[in-house]
Amino acid sequence: MTVRAKAGIDLIRPHMLGGADEASLPVSIFLNSNESAYGPSPNAAAAARAAVAGVARYLESPDQVLAPAIAKRFGLQEERITTGQGSDDLLARLARAYLGPGMELVRSANGYLKVPNYAHANDAIAVSVPDDDFKPSVDCMIAAITNRTRIVYIANPENPAGTYLTGTEVRRLHASMPEDALLIIDSAYEEYVDAVNYEPAHKLVEEAANVVMCRTFSKIFGLAGARVGWIYGPHDVINVLRRISLTFPVATPSVAAAVAALEDHGHTRFVFEANAAGRRWLSLKLQELGLEVVPSQANFVLVRFPDPHRSAAAASDALRARGIAVRRFGSPAYRDYIRITIGLPDELDACVSAIASFLDART
Repeated sequence: MTVRAKAGIDLIRPHMLGGADEASLPVSIFLNSNESAYGPSPNAAAAARAAVAGVARYLESPDQVLAPAIAKRFGLQEERITTGQGSDDLLARLARAYLGPGMELVRSANGYLKVPNYAHANDAIAVSVPDDDFKPSVDCMIAAITNRTRIVYIANPENPAGTYLTGTEVRRLHASMPEDALLIIDSAYEEYVDAVNYEPAHKLVEEAANVVMCRTFSKIFGLAGARVGWIYGPHDVINVLRRISLTFPVATPSVAAAVAALEDHGHTRFVFEANAAGRRWLSLKLQELGLEVVPSQANFVLVRFPDPHRSAAAASDALRARGIAVRRFGSPAYRDYIRITIGLPDELDACVSAIASFLDART
């Protein structure tokens, strides 16, 4: 007799695509996973190296070290912060704590494509609603809320499209939710936003009893490999997440690196400005090639290849053959798209040149 896992786990599917030959093709330019091309602050790297000397010991409570540093950097209340192994760990904990059989998670159909898996893993129902050209539709999300809804999830900015909701739109969504449902605002890319009508998610968290904000050190802080995330929310939610945390959830060198990264304002300011410039340049160059670029507020752009004879899949393969990795996705809505992370200027130039050569090739 086979020991069976929960039925919902059978519904979990990969959300990212890779070509059959990718494993055998070397990569020299990584534009696929939205890491920071500029890496961490040198101070953060040095702090991580120094902390390795104490790696034989567990770090008893990362929150006691990280929460005050996060609160100081962003002007938040430290007792409302907890940490984990990237925001993925925290999202999984939220789902484990607040979802169960028959309960519903409402999300935008073409938003962060892993989100349904959080529901499936807990035998809950993922309700995916239509969007507006890859931007979450507040009207559709509100219409989808029922008495079984326990979580409403938005990424703001979204991934993989880079679209965003204004503060007014987020607040309208929240105002239409029942009090016993939790609004999760995944703000992994918030530090890259320059739109003037974007509202930082922590403001709504501090005004409401059913809103949480997830953040990460994997993006602008350049610590993707360190796996450090944090969440800001009501005291009761934070207490629940701490109860179901791993015993020692974050590695000592990772915490040391994160604290040092928070203190280096100059590095993050540089990365923000470099990313904004690279995003503008890449978007313009791709549009000049006749491609469609979804306006982005993150550290990547989503690009549509409208010619079926020069498809997104073929473009991805051509780039990979030149050692350039970009990202494709399993959802049919993204069949004609690739996502390109904002890399260093020479990396973006190589990517654009490779795409131009691909588009100019004759069948």
